[in-house]
Amino acid sequence: MAAIESVMLGREERWIQHYCSGHSILLVGEGDFSFSLCLAMAFGSATNIVATSLDSYDQLIQKYKNAKTNLRRLEILGASLLHGVDATRMKMLTDLQCRKFHRIIYNFPHAGFHRKEDDPALINMHRSLVHGFFRNARRMLMVDGEIHLNHKVTSPYNKWGIEDLASECALFLVESPVFSIKDYPGYENKRGAGSRCDMPFRLGECRTFKFKLYLAAEKILRQGRTLDLIHKMPAEFQEVPILEQHQPPQLERLHPLRYDHAPLRIIQTSNIRISNECHEVFGRYLKYVEETFGGTSRAALYQSVCEALMTGFRTYICSVPGGTWSGYIGILEELHNLSIVRSELLRQMLASTC
Repeated sequence: MAAIESVMLGREERWIQHYCSGHSILLVGEGDFSFSLCLAMAFGSATNIVATSLDSYDQLIQKYKNAKTNLRRLEILGASLLHGVDATRMKMLTDLQCRKFHRIIYNFPHAGFHRKEDDPALINMHRSLVHGFFRNARRMLMVDGEIHLNHKVTSPYNKWGIEDLASECALFLVESPVFSIKDYPGYENKRGAGSRCDMPFRLGECRTFKFKLYLAAEKILRQGRTLDLIHKMPAEFQEVPILEQHQPPQLERLHPLRYDHAPLRIIQTSNIRISNECHEVFGRYLKYVEETFGGTSRAALYQSVCEALMTGFRTYICSVPGGTWSGYIGILEELHNLSIVRSELLRQMLASTC
């Protein structure tokens, strides 16, 4: 859509690596805003860019010698600049609450220099930050959009479990090309804290992790395969049409099933999408099943668990008159917790017999 608008307005799209002037772009956790400015200079405009920082404006000016100049240039180019934005709570911010983006970018997230980088406690802090970011960003993403996280892949940074954290938030990895700072003229990575806050940190081997919302039907359509899974769905779900990818998205449809005498709303684009809440539980189930059984392909796990969830849903609706969606989610949560407890008891029993 953005590409069509650019053509209609007589603007030629400009690219720099993975980013285009036709994209609506949100940048999170900016340091001196040199990355935002790099994109804006490549596009010749920043009207498609929303750039945010955790620091306030005054803190930025004090910490980074080039921040004031960079911010001024971004303003002239038309960027929207927001300060004091927490990446783990940004979806609730008034200026971002109703916005959707083609690309959401977080460069080298870091929870602070509280301990040594290989300290398990600090790694958990980093993981919490990234998980909170994913939970927020996914709700601000266009259906065909991507979340990009630039991250080191050497030890101990590879212990953060970026892909697992994304999976728990209903995101799957599209690709992870090598990140090179040379590809972004003018970008200067910053430590961001301490007496050397304006100094760069050593990058080493880095990658751009690209994530999309996990939309099973869309993935199958993209691969040109028949929707075998759809035919196995309960009849109620089969009534929801699958839209072709080239059709414009229809923002809202009403599902024929009703709960508490109110229609269940399903956001319907080129996929079947039931509920973000279900995806949250779904991600935790997959992680648990993978850890328990291992060796099973992710695609097979998603199909198996998806079928189980839909079968359980149909059974629940038939056996609990007036049952609500949140009630079904509650049952799934209980089942998940019981599975973990049972697994732990079994592990303890096996350990005691050895």
